[in-house]
Amino acid sequence: MARTGVAVAAGDHGGLLDKERIIAPADYNRWLVPPAALAIHLCIGMAYGFSVFWLPLGRAIGVAQGLDKPIPCAGDATTFFGKVAITGHALFATDCDWTQFDLGWMFTLFFVLLGVSAAIWGGWLERVGPRKAGVVAALCWCGGLMMSAVGVYIHQLWLMWLGSGLIGGCGLGLGYISPVSTLIKWFPDRRGMATGMAIMGFGGGAMIGSPLATILMNHYATPTSVGVWETFATMGVIYFAFMLGGAFGYRLPPTGWKPEGWTPPASAKAMITTGHVHLNEAHKTAQFWLIWAVLCLNVSAGIGIIGAAAPMLQETFGGRLFGDPSVTFANFTDEQKAKAALVGAAFVGLFSLFNIAGRFFWASLSDKIGRKVTYFIFFTLGFICYAAAPTLASLDLLALFAAAFCLIASMYGGGFATIPAYLADIFGTQFVGAIHGRLLTAWSTAGIVGPVIVNYMHDSRKAEGIPPDQIYHPIFYVLAGLLVAGFIANLLIRPLDKKWFMKPEEVEALQTKTARDRAMHSVEIRGGEDTHPGIRLLQPIGMALIAVSVVWWITFYTKVGGIGGAWECLFYSAGPCLDTITKSELAGYFAYRPFLMWIGLALWVAGIVLSPRRFEVAPLAWAVVGIPLLWGIWITVDKALVLFE
Repeated sequence: MARTGVAVAAGDHGGLLDKERIIAPADYNRWLVPPAALAIHLCIGMAYGFSVFWLPLGRAIGVAQGLDKPIPCAGDATTFFGKVAITGHALFATDCDWTQFDLGWMFTLFFVLLGVSAAIWGGWLERVGPRKAGVVAALCWCGGLMMSAVGVYIHQLWLMWLGSGLIGGCGLGLGYISPVSTLIKWFPDRRGMATGMAIMGFGGGAMIGSPLATILMNHYATPTSVGVWETFATMGVIYFAFMLGGAFGYRLPPTGWKPEGWTPPASAKAMITTGHVHLNEAHKTAQFWLIWAVLCLNVSAGIGIIGAAAPMLQETFGGRLFGDPSVTFANFTDEQKAKAALVGAAFVGLFSLFNIAGRFFWASLSDKIGRKVTYFIFFTLGFICYAAAPTLASLDLLALFAAAFCLIASMYGGGFATIPAYLADIFGTQFVGAIHGRLLTAWSTAGIVGPVIVNYMHDSRKAEGIPPDQIYHPIFYVLAGLLVAGFIANLLIRPLDKKWFMKPEEVEALQTKTARDRAMHSVEIRGGEDTHPGIRLLQPIGMALIAVSVVWWITFYTKVGGIGGAWECLFYSAGPCLDTITKSELAGYFAYRPFLMWIGLALWVAGIVLSPRRFEVAPLAWAVVGIPLLWGIWITVDKALVLFE
């Protein structure tokens, strides 16, 4: 093929949301695409953090009537079917409070609808492109939040289920898969890393959304209102702005585009195809269902424990969590329950950090060692961790026990992030987004299987009178067995037979629509060559230091009394700032100082002045998504430090 460095003009026809409109020029900076994906995933990832609303919603009617306790709906809450009957009444009742059982169905709706909507509309996404899908996802997710705000305001549970559960769940599915195919096409040399960056955002969404929701609820709360409906409305507006920014930030590479300096390996790897399988054929192959089983079993083994992480640690270790091994979980006093809850929350925070880090680390590592080997590592290490957990608990090795489950959390997240690249390796990139959407039904299935195994075995053993510190031991062994089954499924995955791949002319017909597209199809297009790599690093490094400074400033002044009157302290230490710093350092706080901000600004400005391209948009785009992500990580780390005190 001929090689050209000439920029291909972006699509000059079609509507604002059409796929043809977002074809990028050949010299487009591909590092602008991951922040767009992160902007969407960080918003929809709040689905993991919705439990922050359960407690205030569970006493909304009581608070409205000036009481300090909830007003329960009438019914028998001692049996499962009795609880279901109460929930049926609560759907339309306006005179009683909702229970966690009533609200918990939101999680089921979220993740069932995520898988179902991704499977149903994945093919539509491939046809219309990621921008239109991203906009629809924003309308569904944020519109669902607005409907939930109305539902809370008029106290109608069915409206919350419809808004955030059903409509928002569809937004979750479309938003989750919207960047997958695009990122893989922009990063053929780093498929795992690219999808890992985006899917990392979904895991990190709750780290940002949960503390933000808490801040907003505290701000809006009054003696007669818990402040939830206002929080839903505010977050809906914020998320809509971020998600629209992400959707309009999506770009597709021109046909034939390759990164500058990258050449596909001369000798193709057996597990990485160069062909493309049609969406309608993928599910007919054994490989699709084997990968489906791999994802389902890996997620099933992790998701049940994630939902029970805090109580698992408290029941298993009891008073050993706060230095009193003579006390069991069943005999905790109120003060001891508070101490154990604090340690449990710290463990959940640590769990979340490894879940997020694993999405990027393992997916990036899979680019080097291969997707199949990566999953072999998941299943082998996961089996060892689960099988060893009862022994570690019996020997009071809390640190090793926590380390084992942090490793499990990292591989749980890594499984999600690695699977899109695995699919691209086996089925090609043409329909990988839609195929990934159909595969996410494995997640929906695991979302039922994992918690049912853990919760059923836990409740059954508890009813039998098993001591709390031994309740989880057989559960760990069952989860280890799931990973053995996953290991076997992964072992059976082989490259596809050639009969499943589309013919070259069929691929060309899908990728080209106009005469101009067909002419360009035979041209190899390279991204622009970077002739000043050192200088171009100045702007990203400077912006990274600025982002860290902003997060440091926010967290410090929030902790010592709020940032409302401390805006000048971001850039220089005025008199009031110095007083706050002195008092804080005496109290043991790590006080904010603006030197990092000035270093960052100096590097950023120097990069703009010295760079041939002058101002770079990519570092700014990364800062927009990086600042809230760093803030969430900082808060989570601060909570997790309790484990090390």
